[in-house]
Amino acid sequence: MQESTSNASSSTHASGKEIAGHEYLAFTLGSEEYGIDILKVQEIRGYEAVTRIANAPAFIKGVINLRGIIIPVVDMRIKFNLGEPVYDQFTVVIILNIGGRIVGMVVDSVSDVTTLTPEQVKPAPEMGSAFSTDYLIGLGTIDERMLILVDIDRLMSSAEMGLIDVQAA
Repeated sequence: MQESTSNASSSTHASGKEIAGHEYLAFTLGSEEYGIDILKVQEIRGYEAVTRIANAPAFIKGVINLRGIIIPVVDMRIKFNLGEPVYDQFTVVIILNIGGRIVGMVVDSVSDVTTLTPEQVKPAPEMGSAFSTDYLIGLGTIDERMLILVDIDRLMSSAEMGLIDVQAA
C-alpha cells in the first residue's frame, strides 16, 4: 500500500494530529453520490460479464479474471436495495485493494477525485436505512454537492459481505 508523502496542504491540529486534505473517488449509485478513499482504489474498469457463483448472495454478481487473479464482484446497487440495476456504457467496476484482498465493486458511474478538508466532512446523521451508519465516515460537502463517504474497508470486510476475513482487513 502506497502512502502519499506530500503534506504541503496539511497542518497540525491542537490535538497533535496532522490534518490534511483527503482524496476520495466520487461515484454514483442511483441518484446519490458516494466517495471512497482513493488509496483503496487499484483501478477502474468498464463493466464486463461475470461468471456467476452458485448459492452466492444476490449482491455478489460473480467473479472475473483480472490478469490471472479471480476476484469477486459486488453490485452495490443490489447490496443497498437501490432498485433494479441497469448495465450500460456508464456502468463501471472499481477494483479495490482491501487488506491485500482484491475485490470488484459495480457502481452506476464514476465522476472524479475530490480532495476534502476535515472542515468539509460532517458526521453522518443516525438514519434507520438500508445503509448502516457503521459503514459511513461522514458527509463531504463541496459547494452544493454532497458526498456520502463510505468506510470501504469496514463495509467490504463486514461479516454480512463474507468476502474478506476480518483479521485480514
